[in-house]
Amino acid sequence: MQDSTAPDEDLLLPPPTIEQAAAEVLATNDRGGLYTVPGAKLYPHQWLWDSCFIAIGLRHIDIERAKTEILSLLRGQWSNGMLPNIIFNDSRAYATDRNAWRSWASPLSPDHVSTSGITQPPMLAEAIVRIGELLSASERHAWYKSVWPALIAYHEWLYTDRDPHKEGLVLQIHPWEVGMDNTPPWMAYLHEHQLPFWIRSVQKLKLLGVIGMFRRDAQTVPLDERFETLEILALLDTQRRLRRKAYDISKIMDHSLFLIEDLAFNAILIRANQQLRTIAKTLDRKLPEPLASHMKLTEEALEQLWDDYSSQYYSRDFISHKLLKESSVATLLPLYAGSISQERAAKLVSLIENDQAFGPAFPLPSTAVGSKWFQPMRYWQGPTWMNINWMVIDGLKRYGFHEHASALTDLSLELVEKSGFAEYFDPITGEPLGTDNFSWTAALAIDLLRSDSHD
Repeated sequence: MQDSTAPDEDLLLPPPTIEQAAAEVLATNDRGGLYTVPGAKLYPHQWLWDSCFIAIGLRHIDIERAKTEILSLLRGQWSNGMLPNIIFNDSRAYATDRNAWRSWASPLSPDHVSTSGITQPPMLAEAIVRIGELLSASERHAWYKSVWPALIAYHEWLYTDRDPHKEGLVLQIHPWEVGMDNTPPWMAYLHEHQLPFWIRSVQKLKLLGVIGMFRRDAQTVPLDERFETLEILALLDTQRRLRRKAYDISKIMDHSLFLIEDLAFNAILIRANQQLRTIAKTLDRKLPEPLASHMKLTEEALEQLWDDYSSQYYSRDFISHKLLKESSVATLLPLYAGSISQERAAKLVSLIENDQAFGPAFPLPSTAVGSKWFQPMRYWQGPTWMNINWMVIDGLKRYGFHEHASALTDLSLELVEKSGFAEYFDPITGEPLGTDNFSWTAALAIDLLRSDSHD
């Protein structure tokens, strides 16, 4: 007869390690071994840069599954080379999401899956190389060869479609393309322009609060941690306009609310180009000359986004070339790009050391603490995000700021240990925000734990 006073065996087991818990999050968010959703409660589809970050973590625990995560992105590639930011779940339950974008309005979209009509930061080459680092030489060569055509097509599209004046910087047509959806530079730009009549009417009639009650994200996340309702209405209206123009950039540029050369996107592109060169060297292939020339030009053009007065980088209006001088964490991403001078890198590091800029208790806030935009709980206007920390840590290491990289790694992992795998975190208190069990938080925690400099 079992002793009823004996302790439960499960209670004797040690608690899971961070890596074990992170692996469980990724397994829970896995969808049929094909792709991983960012978060089961709020994000039911596959997102471009999410899957790239997820693969970077997955490579440590199941490298074949990490490869599949990347290859699944390529099924959504358009015939012109674009990789969409979303590939939709084909369940009938998400027909409304697919119909909102109607990718089939463009003859360039794939026939077999429904996607969005815009892209997202080009993290693909980074993820491919990170997977390759853990393969044998022969396996790495085969892996790079398998993705080479799609990767080249994507980078060529970025320049042919999004740098029409051949100036080096690529433009974005919607905040969702930059991943930092309500980041201050874009929202300031939005509020400077006249909103559509129907949105102004909703605002005048004081109906924003009522509409907010019916927002889908409000069912799982408090609204004070998300977009302002006015902003989301404006972005949905912009999406509708893009759809009406069948996502044709020549038509979009004739009249568009957003035409911005985003700092974060272009910094990530520079790093992606560097990793593309790494892949080309491994395969002993020469990059197409127009693409190679354009890639070099981007590194030079990034310096046009520097402002001497504030010693920061900013995004830029595509038409006027006016810098959008609202400080955000994007100003640190030239560290990740790796193309700036050591002197400028040191100036950016000083912002990380400043508790009124990007150095509060749990850095890096998505908006500078001293900014008028800073709201520690609101999406990309204050909270700390693991993917941004990961990119900045990587840049700090390559610039030789190893103590800063180690400290930021420790604080990032402390956030996870303290608050779990939240979508984002309060930079002052470390409180978990957004949806829980977020995939890239889990994946990048694994990668930080496995990094050589932290061992």
